[in-house]
Amino acid sequence: MNYNNLIALVCLSLTAELAHADSCKPDCGRITGIEHYTKEGTGSGVGVVAGGVAGALLGNQLGTGNTRTVATVGGAAGGAYLGNMAEKKVKTKQMTKVSVKMDNGNTRAFDFGGKTQFANGDRVQVRNGKLNRYTGK
Repeated sequence: MNYNNLIALVCLSLTAELAHADSCKPDCGRITGIEHYTKEGTGSGVGVVAGGVAGALLGNQLGTGNTRTVATVGGAAGGAYLGNMAEKKVKTKQMTKVSVKMDNGNTRAFDFGGKTQFANGDRVQVRNGKLNRYTGK
């Protein structure tokens, strides 16, 4: 290969690399932080209703007359509260927040349920709104 062909090949290679780097710029970045956290569950009302009914049934088994009425109402209220708390506990999730410093200077955050395969310093690309390892393609 002669010297002119070698220079042309190097220039072509660099031009292609720069063009690719520029096309990736808004979508690529590097992970700058990974934070694990707990997302508290929310009650939908199902726990309140189920707990209230169970508490009322249990309370109705106690006492007689007015005492039974008070026990039924108290059981319904206590059961509703406990049912709501139980539903929230069941819906609580472990999450991971991944922070990315994008090549264009912006910072973006992505939430994942559970743990993630990413690590600080990983080169990543956003495709279709999802975070992926950068493959250079």
